[in-house]
Amino acid sequence: MVRRTANQQAVIHAKQLGKVYGSGLRAFRALSGVDLEIRTGEMTLLMGPSGSGKTTLLSILGCILRSTEGELEILGERVSGLPEEELPRLRRDAIGFVFQGFNLFPTLTARENIALALDVRGMKGRAAAVRAGELLELVGLGAKALSFPADLSGGQKQRVAIARALAGDPPILLADEPTAALDSTSGKNVIGLLERLSKEQERAVVIVTHDPRVLDFGDRVLHLEDGRIVSEEFPRQPAALPVAAGRFEDEE
Repeated sequence: MVRRTANQQAVIHAKQLGKVYGSGLRAFRALSGVDLEIRTGEMTLLMGPSGSGKTTLLSILGCILRSTEGELEILGERVSGLPEEELPRLRRDAIGFVFQGFNLFPTLTARENIALALDVRGMKGRAAAVRAGELLELVGLGAKALSFPADLSGGQKQRVAIARALAGDPPILLADEPTAALDSTSGKNVIGLLERLSKEQERAVVIVTHDPRVLDFGDRVLHLEDGRIVSEEFPRQPAALPVAAGRFEDEE
């Protein structure tokens, strides 16, 4: 069994989640009977072959997709009972997203990309710029505040994207293949950062990945096949993080 501390809190409860696309003869079942609990201070990896339902599950947990079956609660709020117009509020307040493709605005600096995410949450002007700078310092990129995405390495872009995901101080971080486009050093930096955010800041981190380099960092690994969780593992945590707190290896 996974070891948990008293201050870890369940922030996501899923019961018998299912997702069917289409109807009739064209119906395709992407997810079936998924029971899941996600807690703060844990990093959970979702792994499985293409088409196993990993990204569908992550999208449902992130309130991007709705399940067609089952129940989902986020921070005690029953998602399946919420009207569609309430979902953006829940995503904004509870969840930070990190994507494989970074999704940064190319014409904005690193600081401006983060400040834009703060702006939609009501923080503007100098306050947003200062907070964006603090978040860049947190991910080790304080010196890159005025750099545009084209001037950053892949790993640096992903760290800016993580800083942006933290703009609303969400208790939950969801990441879809965050290391897939990165070299070994950059991938270690990114996954080490996500682990730090999980452990040091007590955030719940859920990662969809095919990357075997990520495996040892997970508190637990859920393997999916044909839309079902077929096994659960609890890998041993490394004795020392490859990326020390606040420090990052050099990237090309």
